[in-house]
Amino acid sequence: MNTIVEKRDLYDINRKLTGETIYKGELIPPNNYIIVVLSFIQNSKGEFLIQKRSLQKDGKYALTGGHPKSGETSIQGICTEIKEEIGLMVDKNELELIYSGREDTEQVFFDIYYLKKDFNINDLTLQKEEVDFVEWDSINRIKQLINDGLFLENHSEEVYRMINIFKEKGVYLE
Repeated sequence: MNTIVEKRDLYDINRKLTGETIYKGELIPPNNYIIVVLSFIQNSKGEFLIQKRSLQKDGKYALTGGHPKSGETSIQGICTEIKEEIGLMVDKNELELIYSGREDTEQVFFDIYYLKKDFNINDLTLQKEEVDFVEWDSINRIKQLINDGLFLENHSEEVYRMINIFKEKGVYLE
C-alpha cells in the first residue's frame, strides 16, 4: 500500500499563512501554528455522533475531526475529515462555526463546527485505519466516557467547552 504523507500549512500567531508547510507527524517549528478542526454532529433526538478510534490510533472515543490539508481552509478541512473518516458528505453551508481558539502550548488554532443532521449510521463508510465504529450518544453518556478515561483528552476539553457554549445559547443538552 502506497501511503501519501499529508502536508499541513503553517500559520503565524495572528493566523496568517506563512507560506511554509510541514508533513503530518513533523514537529511544528517555534512561533508557528497549525489548524485543528472538530465537529459536533447532533441528530434531532439530541444525541451526538462519536467515534471509537481504531486501535492503531489509540482506541479512544473521540469527535470527528483532524487537520486541514495544505491549501484547504478550516471549513474545507472539516468537510474533508468528515467524509474521509466516516463517509458522510457535508456541505459547508450545513456547518456552523461555534468556537475558534488558539492553544499556544500545542501550537494550534482550533475550530469547532456544529452540524445538526439526521442519518443512519449503518449507511456510513468508515475509514478503518482511523475509526472502528460510530454511535449516537447522549451528553451524559459522553461525560461518563470522559470520566472513565475512555475519551481522547483533547476532545474531552472541547466537549465541555461545547456544553458551556450551548448553555450560554440557552440550549438544553441533558
